[in-house]
Amino acid sequence: MTYSHVLARFGHALSDPTRARLLLALRDGPGYPAELADLLAVSRQKLSNHLACLRGCGLVVAVPEGRRTRYELADARLGHALGDLLSVVLTTDPEICPDTDREGCC
Repeated sequence: MTYSHVLARFGHALSDPTRARLLLALRDGPGYPAELADLLAVSRQKLSNHLACLRGCGLVVAVPEGRRTRYELADARLGHALGDLLSVVLTTDPEICPDTDREGCC
């Protein structure tokens, strides 16, 4: 896999606000689906879909614990990378991207 594919996967994972919030929550430590769904105020089904996406991107792993499953970042360096991204100040032209929550925008 090339570097551009890896970055594209990471970008896809971050392209959804709920997935981005989920990654930030897992940056603080592992979590269980019910707790994460409550924390993010989403349904368990939606959370499950987002976790599946993040697992498919290789960013999150599921760790079985008896009857429960704990989710965590696949690598501790991802937490550092997210922190580095948060510390970068990006300047965007509001004429080009007035609403980053709108589909098809930046």
